Amino acid sequence: MSVVNINAITLEREIGWFTQVLEQRINLYFEQSSDVQDVDTLSPPDLKDDTSAYANLIKNHSLKFDERVVLILALLPHLRPQVLDLLFIRNKNLDRGYTEFGGWKGSTHGGFLPTCETAAFILAGSDLEKRLEVVALFELNSPLLANGIIKVEHQGGGQPFFSGALMVSNEYLNLCTTGVRQLPDYSVNFPAKRITTRLAWQDLVLSSSVLHEIENVTAWIKHSNTIMNVWGLGKNIKLGYRALFYGPPGTGKTLTATLIGDAVGADVYRIDLSMVVSKYIGETEKNLANVFDQAQSRNWVLFFDEADALFGKRTQTSSSNDRYANQEISYLLQRVEDFPGVVVLATNLKANIDEAFARRFQSLVYFSMPDAEQRLKLWHGALNDSARLSDDVDLKVLAEKYELSGGAITNVVRYGAINALKLERQKICQIDLIDGIAKELRKEGKTI
Repeated sequence: MSVVNINAITLEREIGWFTQVLEQRINLYFEQSSDVQDVDTLSPPDLKDDTSAYANLIKNHSLKFDERVVLILALLPHLRPQVLDLLFIRNKNLDRGYTEFGGWKGSTHGGFLPTCETAAFILAGSDLEKRLEVVALFELNSPLLANGIIKVEHQGGGQPFFSGALMVSNEYLNLCTTGVRQLPDYSVNFPAKRITTRLAWQDLVLSSSVLHEIENVTAWIKHSNTIMNVWGLGKNIKLGYRALFYGPPGTGKTLTATLIGDAVGADVYRIDLSMVVSKYIGETEKNLANVFDQAQSRNWVLFFDEADALFGKRTQTSSSNDRYANQEISYLLQRVEDFPGVVVLATNLKANIDEAFARRFQSLVYFSMPDAEQRLKLWHGALNDSARLSDDVDLKVLAEKYELSGGAITNVVRYGAINALKLERQKICQIDLIDGIAKELRKEGKTI
């Protein structure tokens, strides 16, 4: 039996149970004949021996009756929307739908789309005390929201709390149906890209002091729960870890962030500053909030390359633009500090980063230009000790004579290979590498 079949069988049972709950709530609310005195007595399906993705989700998060009602309610517009058609009953006295049923209208979907009000009605009916208890299901620390399983979207301020649209996240919709947890797609609403590498730690050439700081980051990710909870230090230590990587371009900052994720089994997302930064007031904060909100409950490493574009120094407020820019930086400072995961900022110049950020970093890691010995390792790593090198190539001489970063050396090797094949040679010669070095140095305004 396929994963989809297993999931469908479980969801079918859960939908059947929910349908009973909804029908009995309608009967009880309108004082019609009902088989139960309270919908709470309608036990949900037993998932103890169920291996479906949905059942595992329920068990892993210990979701109880009320939470299961909310979850299947959020899933129904995707699974069996007609179940909610019962909520289209019209109030004959007012010739419109019932306010207490909640719901919102989609632009193309013709079915009933639930709100928190819908969940409150199903769970509480007209019981005010129970309705007040339902509020806890939609607080940020509730299992459904804290783990990013559902989301509640409010259309503007001043609206009643329960009027927020109730939706299941795309990640958990895919998990419950296909059994695959789909990572968020790069878009305007999620301006971040997952970065990976085929390289390993042995391909990274760094000083012992830098490696020591990197070990501190990975150790925190692995042992933060022990430090915060088992050792009881969470009272004074804030969640999360913030690191600043600074140094010349091409010295391994991005690769290091990616390898940290590999070491601890975490996805690393590089924030696309071109889609985050906006000239319009408030838009930068909004764009960044989309990333932080989605990353809040996930085991991600957020990587900000060229971070000084976002986290630059605050200035004297000589104009309204300066004031808004400073407010923007203050907002970013708050979000980074409150983020419970790992945030890595990378910049070529540490001096460009606002001091308020620097004080809040747990690690400040300087990636220096490699020395001659490190450059030789980088040359060998980039060429993979290739048999495609001509006998006249002397990597030791190149390493000692030319000060290049790891990224620049990789570019030189690429150029050397291209040039050799362009000249119909099967091996890279010393002159190919020298020409490539000259091209790299010209980028920095230098000559051989």
